[in-house]
Amino acid sequence: MKPQTAVHRRWLLVSMALLLVACETNPITGRTQVMLVPDSALIQQSSLAYQQVLGEAKKARVLDTHHAQTQRVRRIAQRLIAEAKALRPETQAWQWEVHLLDVDEVNAWCMAGGKMAVYTGLLKAIKPTDAELAVVMGHEIAHAVLSHQAEGASTSVLTGIGLQAACVAEPSLCAGATGQLTGLVAELGILRPHGRSQEMEADEIGLMLSASAGYDPHASLTLWRKMAQAGGGRVPEFLSTHPSPENRQQHLAQLAEQLMPVYERARQSRTPSGKTQQRKGRSPQ
Repeated sequence: MKPQTAVHRRWLLVSMALLLVACETNPITGRTQVMLVPDSALIQQSSLAYQQVLGEAKKARVLDTHHAQTQRVRRIAQRLIAEAKALRPETQAWQWEVHLLDVDEVNAWCMAGGKMAVYTGLLKAIKPTDAELAVVMGHEIAHAVLSHQAEGASTSVLTGIGLQAACVAEPSLCAGATGQLTGLVAELGILRPHGRSQEMEADEIGLMLSASAGYDPHASLTLWRKMAQAGGGRVPEFLSTHPSPENRQQHLAQLAEQLMPVYERARQSRTPSGKTQQRKGRSPQ
């Protein structure tokens, strides 16, 4: 046996062992995830990164500069967070936090551990109703609740191990072509922050969170149309890994219908007695 081949096999055995140990079944979706990097590690790193973002935003005077909009974002977030805690009880220990950044970019995100931000560019570009904004925020919260960041980090670690094994087995693959090989891996979707399966999960769980919080799930359809219009017919970059617009709209329409009973129950529980019929069909504001 050549020494090179022996080393290669050891790398493969290590990779396989890590993969077997790291695979876990997500209790919410039932999908098997690679979780070599634990949520706790991502939560700690996210907290540090979040504080850095807030520090820079405060220095640039773009942190929570619009009081009314900040309060609106936080009000919606609190309803969604309550549903997230019910769905995944361990998130009750998270230090949830949400801020509005005065940045002209159509974006919103939620880091592991519940560290959230909404950009004013999103509010200006699509002028969302509360229900539409809840869909966006619910989608981002779902990514965190479903441990998608930890899964992405874990995949990156295993990808790195796999690349090292390939270089040991065939050095010519890495001789002056490391960037090309890495680019190929990224193109296949392995290194994307959120792959399409994760985006579909975030659509489903996020819409369930917003419906459970009392927001009309049909707002996902009007939101998508507004997003497309704001992007000149193209989807904004932060939604670029979604399936095709036609497939996504069809999927969202089906989800919205399925979630209507959930929404109705939540809406009625939040509506004072005697006013339910009067406000029927209107999204909570």
